[in-house]
Amino acid sequence: MKKICLFLLFAFTLNGCSDDGFNNNNPYIPNFRFSTNINIDLPSFSALNFVGNSIYVPPQLGGSPGLIIFNSGSGYFAYDATCPNQPVTSCSTLITNGGINVICPCDDESYSLFTGLSTLKYPLKRYRVEVSLPVLRVYN
Repeated sequence: MKKICLFLLFAFTLNGCSDDGFNNNNPYIPNFRFSTNINIDLPSFSALNFVGNSIYVPPQLGGSPGLIIFNSGSGYFAYDATCPNQPVTSCSTLITNGGINVICPCDDESYSLFTGLSTLKYPLKRYRVEVSLPVLRVYN
């Protein structure tokens, strides 16, 4: 009985470990290490001060073709701006209209910025966001 209790305690301890829910394994998007700071007080990023807004961040600041950052109201989400279900081509950069969805121009698939999901296999590639207002640190 003592051995069973120890085994169960060990099993629960292993299950208690968390990876923050990030599964960035995608055969189409490479895993580049980066860290960038976004100051949402600057005019080009000020839309992020309002719930439901998203912006495109150019590639020189992070991500392979850039980033999409979204203010969900309960936090900020950052995604790679590459279509997650397409090989990287000239049409595989996501398009945002500043709202709650982005579209992949290769296949006209829409992705929710709340969940990162669409009807296809791979979700948007999500990055970590550390909030220290007015600065957002986005990193992989």
